[in-house]
Amino acid sequence: MKLYSTNNHNLSVDFPTAVFNSMPLDKGLYMPIHIPQLDQKFIDNIDQYSLSEIAFNVASALMKDSIPLEDLKKIIDDAINFEAPVVELDAETYVLELFHGPSLAFKDFGARFMSRIMAYFLKENEKTLDVLVATSGDTGGAVALGFLGVDNTRVTILYPKGKVSEIQELQLCTNGQNIHAIEIDGTFDDCQALVKQAFADDELNAKLRLTSANSINIARLIPQTFYYFNAYAQLKRQGKADVVFSVPSGNFGNIGAGLLAYKLGLPIKQFIAATNVNDTVPRFLQTGIYETRPSVQTYANAMDVGAPSNWVRIMDLFKNDTAALKQVVQSASYTDEQTLQAIKDIYAQYSYIACPHTAIAWLALKAYQQDHKEVAGVFLSTAHACKFPDIFPEDMKAKIEIPAQVKALEVKEKKATAMDTHFESFKNYLLTSY
Repeated sequence: MKLYSTNNHNLSVDFPTAVFNSMPLDKGLYMPIHIPQLDQKFIDNIDQYSLSEIAFNVASALMKDSIPLEDLKKIIDDAINFEAPVVELDAETYVLELFHGPSLAFKDFGARFMSRIMAYFLKENEKTLDVLVATSGDTGGAVALGFLGVDNTRVTILYPKGKVSEIQELQLCTNGQNIHAIEIDGTFDDCQALVKQAFADDELNAKLRLTSANSINIARLIPQTFYYFNAYAQLKRQGKADVVFSVPSGNFGNIGAGLLAYKLGLPIKQFIAATNVNDTVPRFLQTGIYETRPSVQTYANAMDVGAPSNWVRIMDLFKNDTAALKQVVQSASYTDEQTLQAIKDIYAQYSYIACPHTAIAWLALKAYQQDHKEVAGVFLSTAHACKFPDIFPEDMKAKIEIPAQVKALEVKEKKATAMDTHFESFKNYLLTSY
């Protein structure tokens, strides 16, 4: 598997280089030089495959010359050892539950796969791998659990002060061992900017072996394609042919993986990028002007991103042809008030409790289905509702089942380093703290 930079299509690096460098020095993002078309026989019979079998077929098509297939299968079986069920709410409405992994968020797919890929390629006596992560909510917890105790690695997680839920913060700050948390007095965009600056800093790169576990890393993107194929397989078993995905979108890695699946041959009718008021992409698709803005805090905190890193990947997938992109992708944004009402409406109609991110995806799907009534609409549920207890009315809150791993967090000591948004503060921390 060879990859280029979105800023330099003449660049060619192998898969381990892309995984460990995370981001090219030209500040683009790595993309596969060749995106193969999956065998049509596999697509036609995908309903006969399990999630792990689907994952292996997809990954091997992309990565067959990077990792021996037997080793790749072992990595997938170890990393993707939980389900991603499609739950029917009514004849046209389905929810894809992606919160059944250890951190209770869809990020487990990418984080667990990536940590095992990195561990596979790490050689004995090599310089310690420093994994830098900016999180707006769920990424950090998934990465922390994915890398916890992995030899020869250190993980540094940056999160915005006061802008993640209590459970999300506990998942970041109670691990110990090789996991370190930094509480940034700013926004997610500030956290993301610090990580990107670190990768571009010559002194840091000379002294440390830096990589990222954010969705900018190609090893995070690939495994997220698995659940799109698996969801389609589940619907195909029910005789559903026309499928639409509505995806909660913040940094646009999740929907970016869906669009990579589409380019691999997944026969999907439409993708809907559902955002909160951080609406950079909806505005772009409406006006043709791509204008980032400082992020705004919302109830759907994992989507509080004003400058989505993965949008450049999506544009690259469509060769920067906005007209072609708009044939496959629609986008809509919703306010906190609309989100809260959607949570109540979903519960009233289906007795289903959805987190705020999930509720936004449902809103976008329902809007689409007003003009497209004969499609199987799937909205992605990206996090367990227990992560957002303050969002729900008391009657709903009382019915949320608290998983055992959350109860275990509540008795652990929280440890985080407070920091401002200045890069020199972060740089000094990385150079002197370990």
